[in-house]
Amino acid sequence: MKNIKKSFWGLLVVLTLLWLWVDRLAGGGWSVFALRPLFLQYSGVLGMGVMSVAMILAARPTMFEPYLGGLDKMYRLHKWLGISGLVIVVTHWLWVEVPKWMVGWGWLERPARRGPPGGQIEGIEGFLRGLRHPAEGLGEWAFYAAVALIVLALVKRFPYRYFFKIHHLLTLAYLVLVFHSVVLLQFNYWGSPLGVVMGLLMLGGTVAAVVVVVRKVSIGRQTVGEVEGVIRHADLQVLEVDIQIRGRWAGHEAGQFAFVTFHAEEGAHPFTISSAWKGDGHIAFIIKELGDYTRTLPTSLKKGEVVKLEGPYGRFNFSGSKPRQIWVGAGIGITPFIARMKTLARTPDGKTVDLFHPTAVYDENAIGKLQRDAQAANVNFHVLWDARDGRLTAQRLCEAVPDWRNADIWFCGPAAFGQALRRDLVAMGLNADDFHQELFEMR
Repeated sequence: MKNIKKSFWGLLVVLTLLWLWVDRLAGGGWSVFALRPLFLQYSGVLGMGVMSVAMILAARPTMFEPYLGGLDKMYRLHKWLGISGLVIVVTHWLWVEVPKWMVGWGWLERPARRGPPGGQIEGIEGFLRGLRHPAEGLGEWAFYAAVALIVLALVKRFPYRYFFKIHHLLTLAYLVLVFHSVVLLQFNYWGSPLGVVMGLLMLGGTVAAVVVVVRKVSIGRQTVGEVEGVIRHADLQVLEVDIQIRGRWAGHEAGQFAFVTFHAEEGAHPFTISSAWKGDGHIAFIIKELGDYTRTLPTSLKKGEVVKLEGPYGRFNFSGSKPRQIWVGAGIGITPFIARMKTLARTPDGKTVDLFHPTAVYDENAIGKLQRDAQAANVNFHVLWDARDGRLTAQRLCEAVPDWRNADIWFCGPAAFGQALRRDLVAMGLNADDFHQELFEMR
């Protein structure tokens, strides 16, 4: 999370400093119409800057995974950029419209229009000035579309299959806003470091947008597979899906995830991989029936169906220099730890590991499988059934593992639970960097 915050605020600060380098706040006075062009340019720079980075991240560039901590963290930054972009472009629109309203209400007097100094402007600047009217008109409609689409994307109750589709429409709106910005950005900016940075950001965003529109995102990381088995655990509302990869797959590490397309009309969903990689093309997923679509999989997914996979992604890889590790897999968050135990059973790393599995539902068959996996991997397994044992707290964890200060802690489960556990452990003396949490929310 630390690097996400650095990246987010660093982008805003850098763009602000570059803008201040080439422009002067209130250089023409403090009236509304004197400030209006300044803040239109400033909000335009910030808005296109954050939207361009968000668009680049939408293309899933794996080069940023090591720094940001995985694709799940990249998508969290993508979400923050989307929200900030929404706020900034609305502010930009208000600076366009509110002064007009105030003139109409009689609160302000519109200043006299003045032509450009020195007569008619020619060359590139003149060409861009000739495009101002269509750029303003198209930009306004793209703004309305972008605001509506971003708001819908942030509503979690909005069905995923529609969320998947509207993101492609948002990409088209972004391309129109690039045209709007190139034309209306103050011309003298282009010869400054600000212009270079904005040009590179919009160029990168444009390339990423085209990749998204033509559905070539991570094309080199895609393959196909065939469903070999489907097992449903009714009490847990969980589906085990075994897939035999029929194409090229580079392999995966325990804790990583992949985007899986079971049905083309639904689009790709991210699922954590629950199997260790053995080089035989076998891959498995454990899927919780949480949403409208995943609840249909037990009846709609059949053996022999061809599916598409993309990945692997993620940096939830159990690395660390500490001699022991503490794992907390809450509910369906147990999945990455299953893959890790299967890996350790084949290739031990010599670390002492305690696995805590808080669960609301006690399924003897599933718990039995976990116990066997833990025994094979030499992992200390702690089951906490809510109805019998109560909730796992930082205090209980520390009492169960007295040597917790010499451990890396890996958490996967409900976000609020992880945040509370991290906060309490840090308050008890844990180094915040030793708590690793999967942010498995893609929207």
